[in-house]
Amino acid sequence: MLAGILIALLALALLLLFWFFFAYNSLVRMKVRVDNAWSQIDVQLKRRHDLIPNLVESVKGYMAHEKDTLERVIKARTQAIDASSIKDKSQAENFLTETLRSLFAVVERYPDLKANQNVLSLQEELTSTENKISFARQYYNDETGRYNTLIQVVPTNMVAAAAGFTKRDFFEIGDQAQREAPQVKF
Repeated sequence: MLAGILIALLALALLLLFWFFFAYNSLVRMKVRVDNAWSQIDVQLKRRHDLIPNLVESVKGYMAHEKDTLERVIKARTQAIDASSIKDKSQAENFLTETLRSLFAVVERYPDLKANQNVLSLQEELTSTENKISFARQYYNDETGRYNTLIQVVPTNMVAAAAGFTKRDFFEIGDQAQREAPQVKF
């Protein structure tokens, strides 16, 4: 009888151990997916940051008296590059989008600039990049939602707490005006 109880306890312990490994591995897989999703956003943000100096150079000759607008765009780009946490990055990118909107509004007032082939090409690349950022942000937020759910639901929340898995921030957009991609028509 004692042997039967010991075998049952051993079987239960092994079952719990296997469940712990399964839950832990599920959490690791989700964490890797969230990290990968963030990497996709980061790639597109880098592309966006690389396009902005080219755009500013292309329009600067036409907009000498709009120096303040150009300086704000460059400052916003620098802040976006320097931001480290997801929350800071989100805020900085929202500010960059806002300054790009003001630049595009100013560009609309210059017919020669709107017809410039280099500016048109940059506009097309920037529009494409903005769309890619939007898709990458959606994918990241979807994966983050799944991960945050997994670390909060019973019973995996016990494994998550024991192994140090913590909630991730969503890459959010501040206000409603910023929820739309900047209009980059020239």
